[in-house]
Amino acid sequence: MAAPASRAALLWVALLTAASTVTTLVFACATPFPALAAIAAVYLGARDGAGLMIACWAASQLVGFGLLGYPHDAATFAWVPGLASAALVSFGVARWAAEGAGRSTALRLVAAYAAGFAAFKLMVMLWSFALGGGDALAPLVVLRQIVRNGAILLGLITLYHALIALGVPAPRRRLAAG
Repeated sequence: MAAPASRAALLWVALLTAASTVTTLVFACATPFPALAAIAAVYLGARDGAGLMIACWAASQLVGFGLLGYPHDAATFAWVPGLASAALVSFGVARWAAEGAGRSTALRLVAAYAAGFAAFKLMVMLWSFALGGGDALAPLVVLRQIVRNGAILLGLITLYHALIALGVPAPRRRLAAG
């Protein structure tokens, strides 16, 4: 018997949040928000995708402040809403790009990733200006993040398809007409 769509989507939010938490631990603070935004934009509905982004953001904050020793100072706490807004904007823009990329899953993923990454970096840049600088747009930093998030996206897609093959129910995602 297939799981109801809402339970399947909730299961995927939990699975992807767990995978994101592992990457946050492995890369010490580098939660792959653009990769998650692309996956959510293509495979989840709007509410579930936004829920995934918030769940991953919350998990990254718990890991960062609880396990990785983030400083407990005003400057670090100021980034908490900044990263939440960047994650949500990344998802919204990724979803918009995926909807406009046609029916090909591969094209939708590429469009969602490119747009989600650009939106995430733009939001980080805006927060960086507001909070007093940083190297958010240094070319080598951006290149490293594009490659790392792209590799994580490929890993998440592989995980998604492996779990589907093992019988985990796919979330039902309605495509826009057209």
